[in-house]
Amino acid sequence: MQNLEPILIFVTVAEMGSFTRAADSLGIQKGRASTAVRKLEDDIGVRLLHRTTRSVQLTEDGRAFHARARDLLAEVDDLHAMFAGDRVALRGRIRVDFPTEVARATIVPALPDFLAAHPELELEISSTDRQVDLVQEGFDCVLRFGPIRDETLIARPLGQLRMVNAGSPAYLARYGVPRSLEDLGRQGHRMIHFSTTLGGRSQGWDYPDGDGYSTLQLPGALHVNSAQTYEAAALAGLGLIQAPLMGIGQYLESGMLVEILPDFRRRALPVSLVVAHRRNLSRRVRAFMKWTEEVLAPYLR
Repeated sequence: MQNLEPILIFVTVAEMGSFTRAADSLGIQKGRASTAVRKLEDDIGVRLLHRTTRSVQLTEDGRAFHARARDLLAEVDDLHAMFAGDRVALRGRIRVDFPTEVARATIVPALPDFLAAHPELELEISSTDRQVDLVQEGFDCVLRFGPIRDETLIARPLGQLRMVNAGSPAYLARYGVPRSLEDLGRQGHRMIHFSTTLGGRSQGWDYPDGDGYSTLQLPGALHVNSAQTYEAAALAGLGLIQAPLMGIGQYLESGMLVEILPDFRRRALPVSLVVAHRRNLSRRVRAFMKWTEEVLAPYLR
């Protein structure tokens, strides 16, 4: 197992982008980390890292080696735990990504119990509304909404995210409460436009139509690319939104937002946990994915 230490050090340095931070994380001297990586490079005959006074970056060979090294360490972790079951504590670092509102409203509030049950785990949670690159950015797993179009990724479907149409009481007092799709136009309603990239095409007002869905284009002066800004705009009375129940459920319960047109909700979004490939699934990652599935279950169908 000592022969794996340089690989572990290299992976930690690569993912933290720093010999100093990696050494602190592993509880070793910075000089030992630097020596171990240089010897590893000498042994395999290629340079794995570009080193400057300010940063450490993977070379092309380093990126390929890093992907295989992560797999190897995950396999070793599983091998150690093969016959231990729950007797061996989960330990190590998990790097994950969630959409911003899922992280804020659902995952983070539930984390105290999970971390209390697994005190030796360390979590790195990214929250963004863009699609991260699992391999290049070193994520163990990510939560994705919508279809998974990259065939190189492995997805575990969790269900479908329930959507809700909503507006603020002040907005509805000004424009009226729509009872039909025709009312949206007749009463002059406005929607808040959302796209992940500013300047991108807005999704429009999606509604069930026969066996499928159709889109109604409503006017609106505000375009946003953040789920939190989208909700804040609705709370400010700037227009109607179609949003996941997971994010705005608390506002519906408090009366800060009001559901409208419940028979004309947007198509439910498929929700999946995604990994680069199955060999990345260490015991700690599998445990975190199972916990995430349980936390999200009440919001899915």
